[in-house]
This record gives sequence, structure tokens and C-alpha cells, in this order.
Amino acid sequence: MKDRIKRLKEAVRRFDSSCLLVVGDIMLDQFVWGEVSRISPEAPVPVVKVQKETVLLGGAANVANNLRALGSPVILGGVVGKDAMGENLRELARSRGIDTAAVVDGIRPTTIKTRIIARGQQVVRVDRESNNTLNDSSIKALVEAFERLAPGIDGIIVSDYAKGVVAVRIMDELRKISDARGIPFLVDPKPANSHLYHGVTLVTPNRQEAEAMAGLEIKDTESLSQAAQKIQAKLGTEAVLITRGLHGMALWQRENGLFTVPTMAREVFDVTGAGDTVVAAMTLGIVNGLSFPEAAYLANIAAGVVVGKIGTATVTAEEIMEILER
Repeated sequence: MKDRIKRLKEAVRRFDSSCLLVVGDIMLDQFVWGEVSRISPEAPVPVVKVQKETVLLGGAANVANNLRALGSPVILGGVVGKDAMGENLRELARSRGIDTAAVVDGIRPTTIKTRIIARGQQVVRVDRESNNTLNDSSIKALVEAFERLAPGIDGIIVSDYAKGVVAVRIMDELRKISDARGIPFLVDPKPANSHLYHGVTLVTPNRQEAEAMAGLEIKDTESLSQAAQKIQAKLGTEAVLITRGLHGMALWQRENGLFTVPTMAREVFDVTGAGDTVVAAMTLGIVNGLSFPEAAYLANIAAGVVVGKIGTATVTAEEIMEILER
């Protein structure tokens, strides 16, 4: 155990020495906070008197934000609209130290998820988005950006929300870069796009996504192992990491079988964005020399910290080091 902890600490100390590329569906999470004092005379709905608004990086941008919080340089790749919210997203990302060199303008609007919250409860969510596959000009711009940036990349993460950015040509280009440079390529998947992930290093579905991808219900350790094995065989990945909420996570490797990690969370307040934290920490662990089980152990620690915070949260390298010291 002491040797493992030493290796984990050494990897965390190197987090700032590797640059990762995060590609996927970039979103802006907008929160409108207010109070409800009456019901509308127009319809049986509450009238929310707005008190403040906040915006956060969402989707693939939140994965990039997690990497920066852990100390890693990161380049974000995806599409935003030629609109005010697109520029807001770029500015917010840059203020966090995220390189937006691979964020291109598309012909569709910036994806925005607006949550109206009154007295601590979400009243309604409004989604402004397009799920269509990118047009040729946007794909061409992204591919050219990836080719230009490839020499400085140490790992690739795809954060897929099935909004159209993750497509055949994009994945082919990223696979080419991964193969040429010998760098890990991880995907936080959506079952509908499973056919796009063949040959990546590792996928990180949650339990529901794993059930859909494997075509079977996960009820116990045996079915968990079967599901992971089916996904690995179907996609030809090196490994599969299934996140299981309060039950921790499970790693499947063909040569080692199933490796389960119980949750490290002491208290769970909010699981929002925990999957983003897992794929960020897992990738950094692998890039910095950890085995898959060691990286999974590290990712589990990171997720345990994040779910103990309220809202879309991140974890720092210092917080992980404190836990490893204990």
C-alpha cells in the first residue's frame, strides 16, 4: 500500500507537466436565481422574481475545467455559435486558464442550459441547442486545429453529450493523432454513439450507460463483469471503467478481469459533474505513468471529494494530496 500511495503522489505532482486535449459538446450552464411570491394570473405557474444570474462551463468545457483545477494545461475543442453567449463561453474558459485554440465558430447557436431556481429548488430548465451533426466547414476547421495542435498533446479526452460534435471524421482524426503519438484516448460516452468509439483506450460509462451499451441489466458483480466485458469486446478498447455512484466504480481489463473500487465519499451532497471529474483524473493518472487500477483508485478519490460539494464542482491536486497523506 505504501508503494502505491507513493506512486499516486508522484503522479499528482506531475499533473502540471502534461497537456490534454478535450473535445466534445461545449455548453454554457446558466443559473437564474430568484424568489417565488405568487402564482401567475395567466397560467397555474409560479412567478419568479430574478435576484441574480450565474454562468458555469458545462459539457466538455467542464471536463477541461476539472483538468485545470487539477493543475494540467488543457486545450478545449468544439463548436460555439457566433453569438454573445459563445464569446462569453470563450472568455469564461480563458479566465480559467483553458486554451480555446480549438474552439471554432459554427452556424448553429451556442448550447445553453438555463435553470430557473427559486428557494433552492429548480422550477424549470430551458435548453437552447442543436443536435444536428456539424456541417463540413465546422468539421474541417476542427480537424485543422487538431492537426496543428497535435505535437503538444499528451492525451485526448472526448466528452460526448450526443449534440453532434462527436462524429466519424472527428473521431478518425483523434484516433490518428493518438496512434501516431502513442498517447491515451479516453471517452466519456453516450450509448447512441457507441459505434464511434472503436479502438479508443478506455470508455467511462455510468451504470445506466453501461447497461445500454452492453444490452443487459447490471444487478450484481457477475452481471457487472459481463457488461464490462461485452463493452470491451464490442469496442476493442484496452479497458472499461464503469462509474457506479454510491457503489464506487469498476474497472475491466481483459488480462486482469474486474477490479472494483468502493466509493471514497464520506458524504454525498451533489453528483453533478462527477463523471467529468472521473474522466479527467483517470486520464491524468494514465498519462503520468499510473497503471489503469492505480489511475482508477486516484479517480475514485477525486470523485469522492467532488460529490461532497454542492453544485458543479471541481477538485484540486492539493485536496487529493491531503487525502493521500491521510
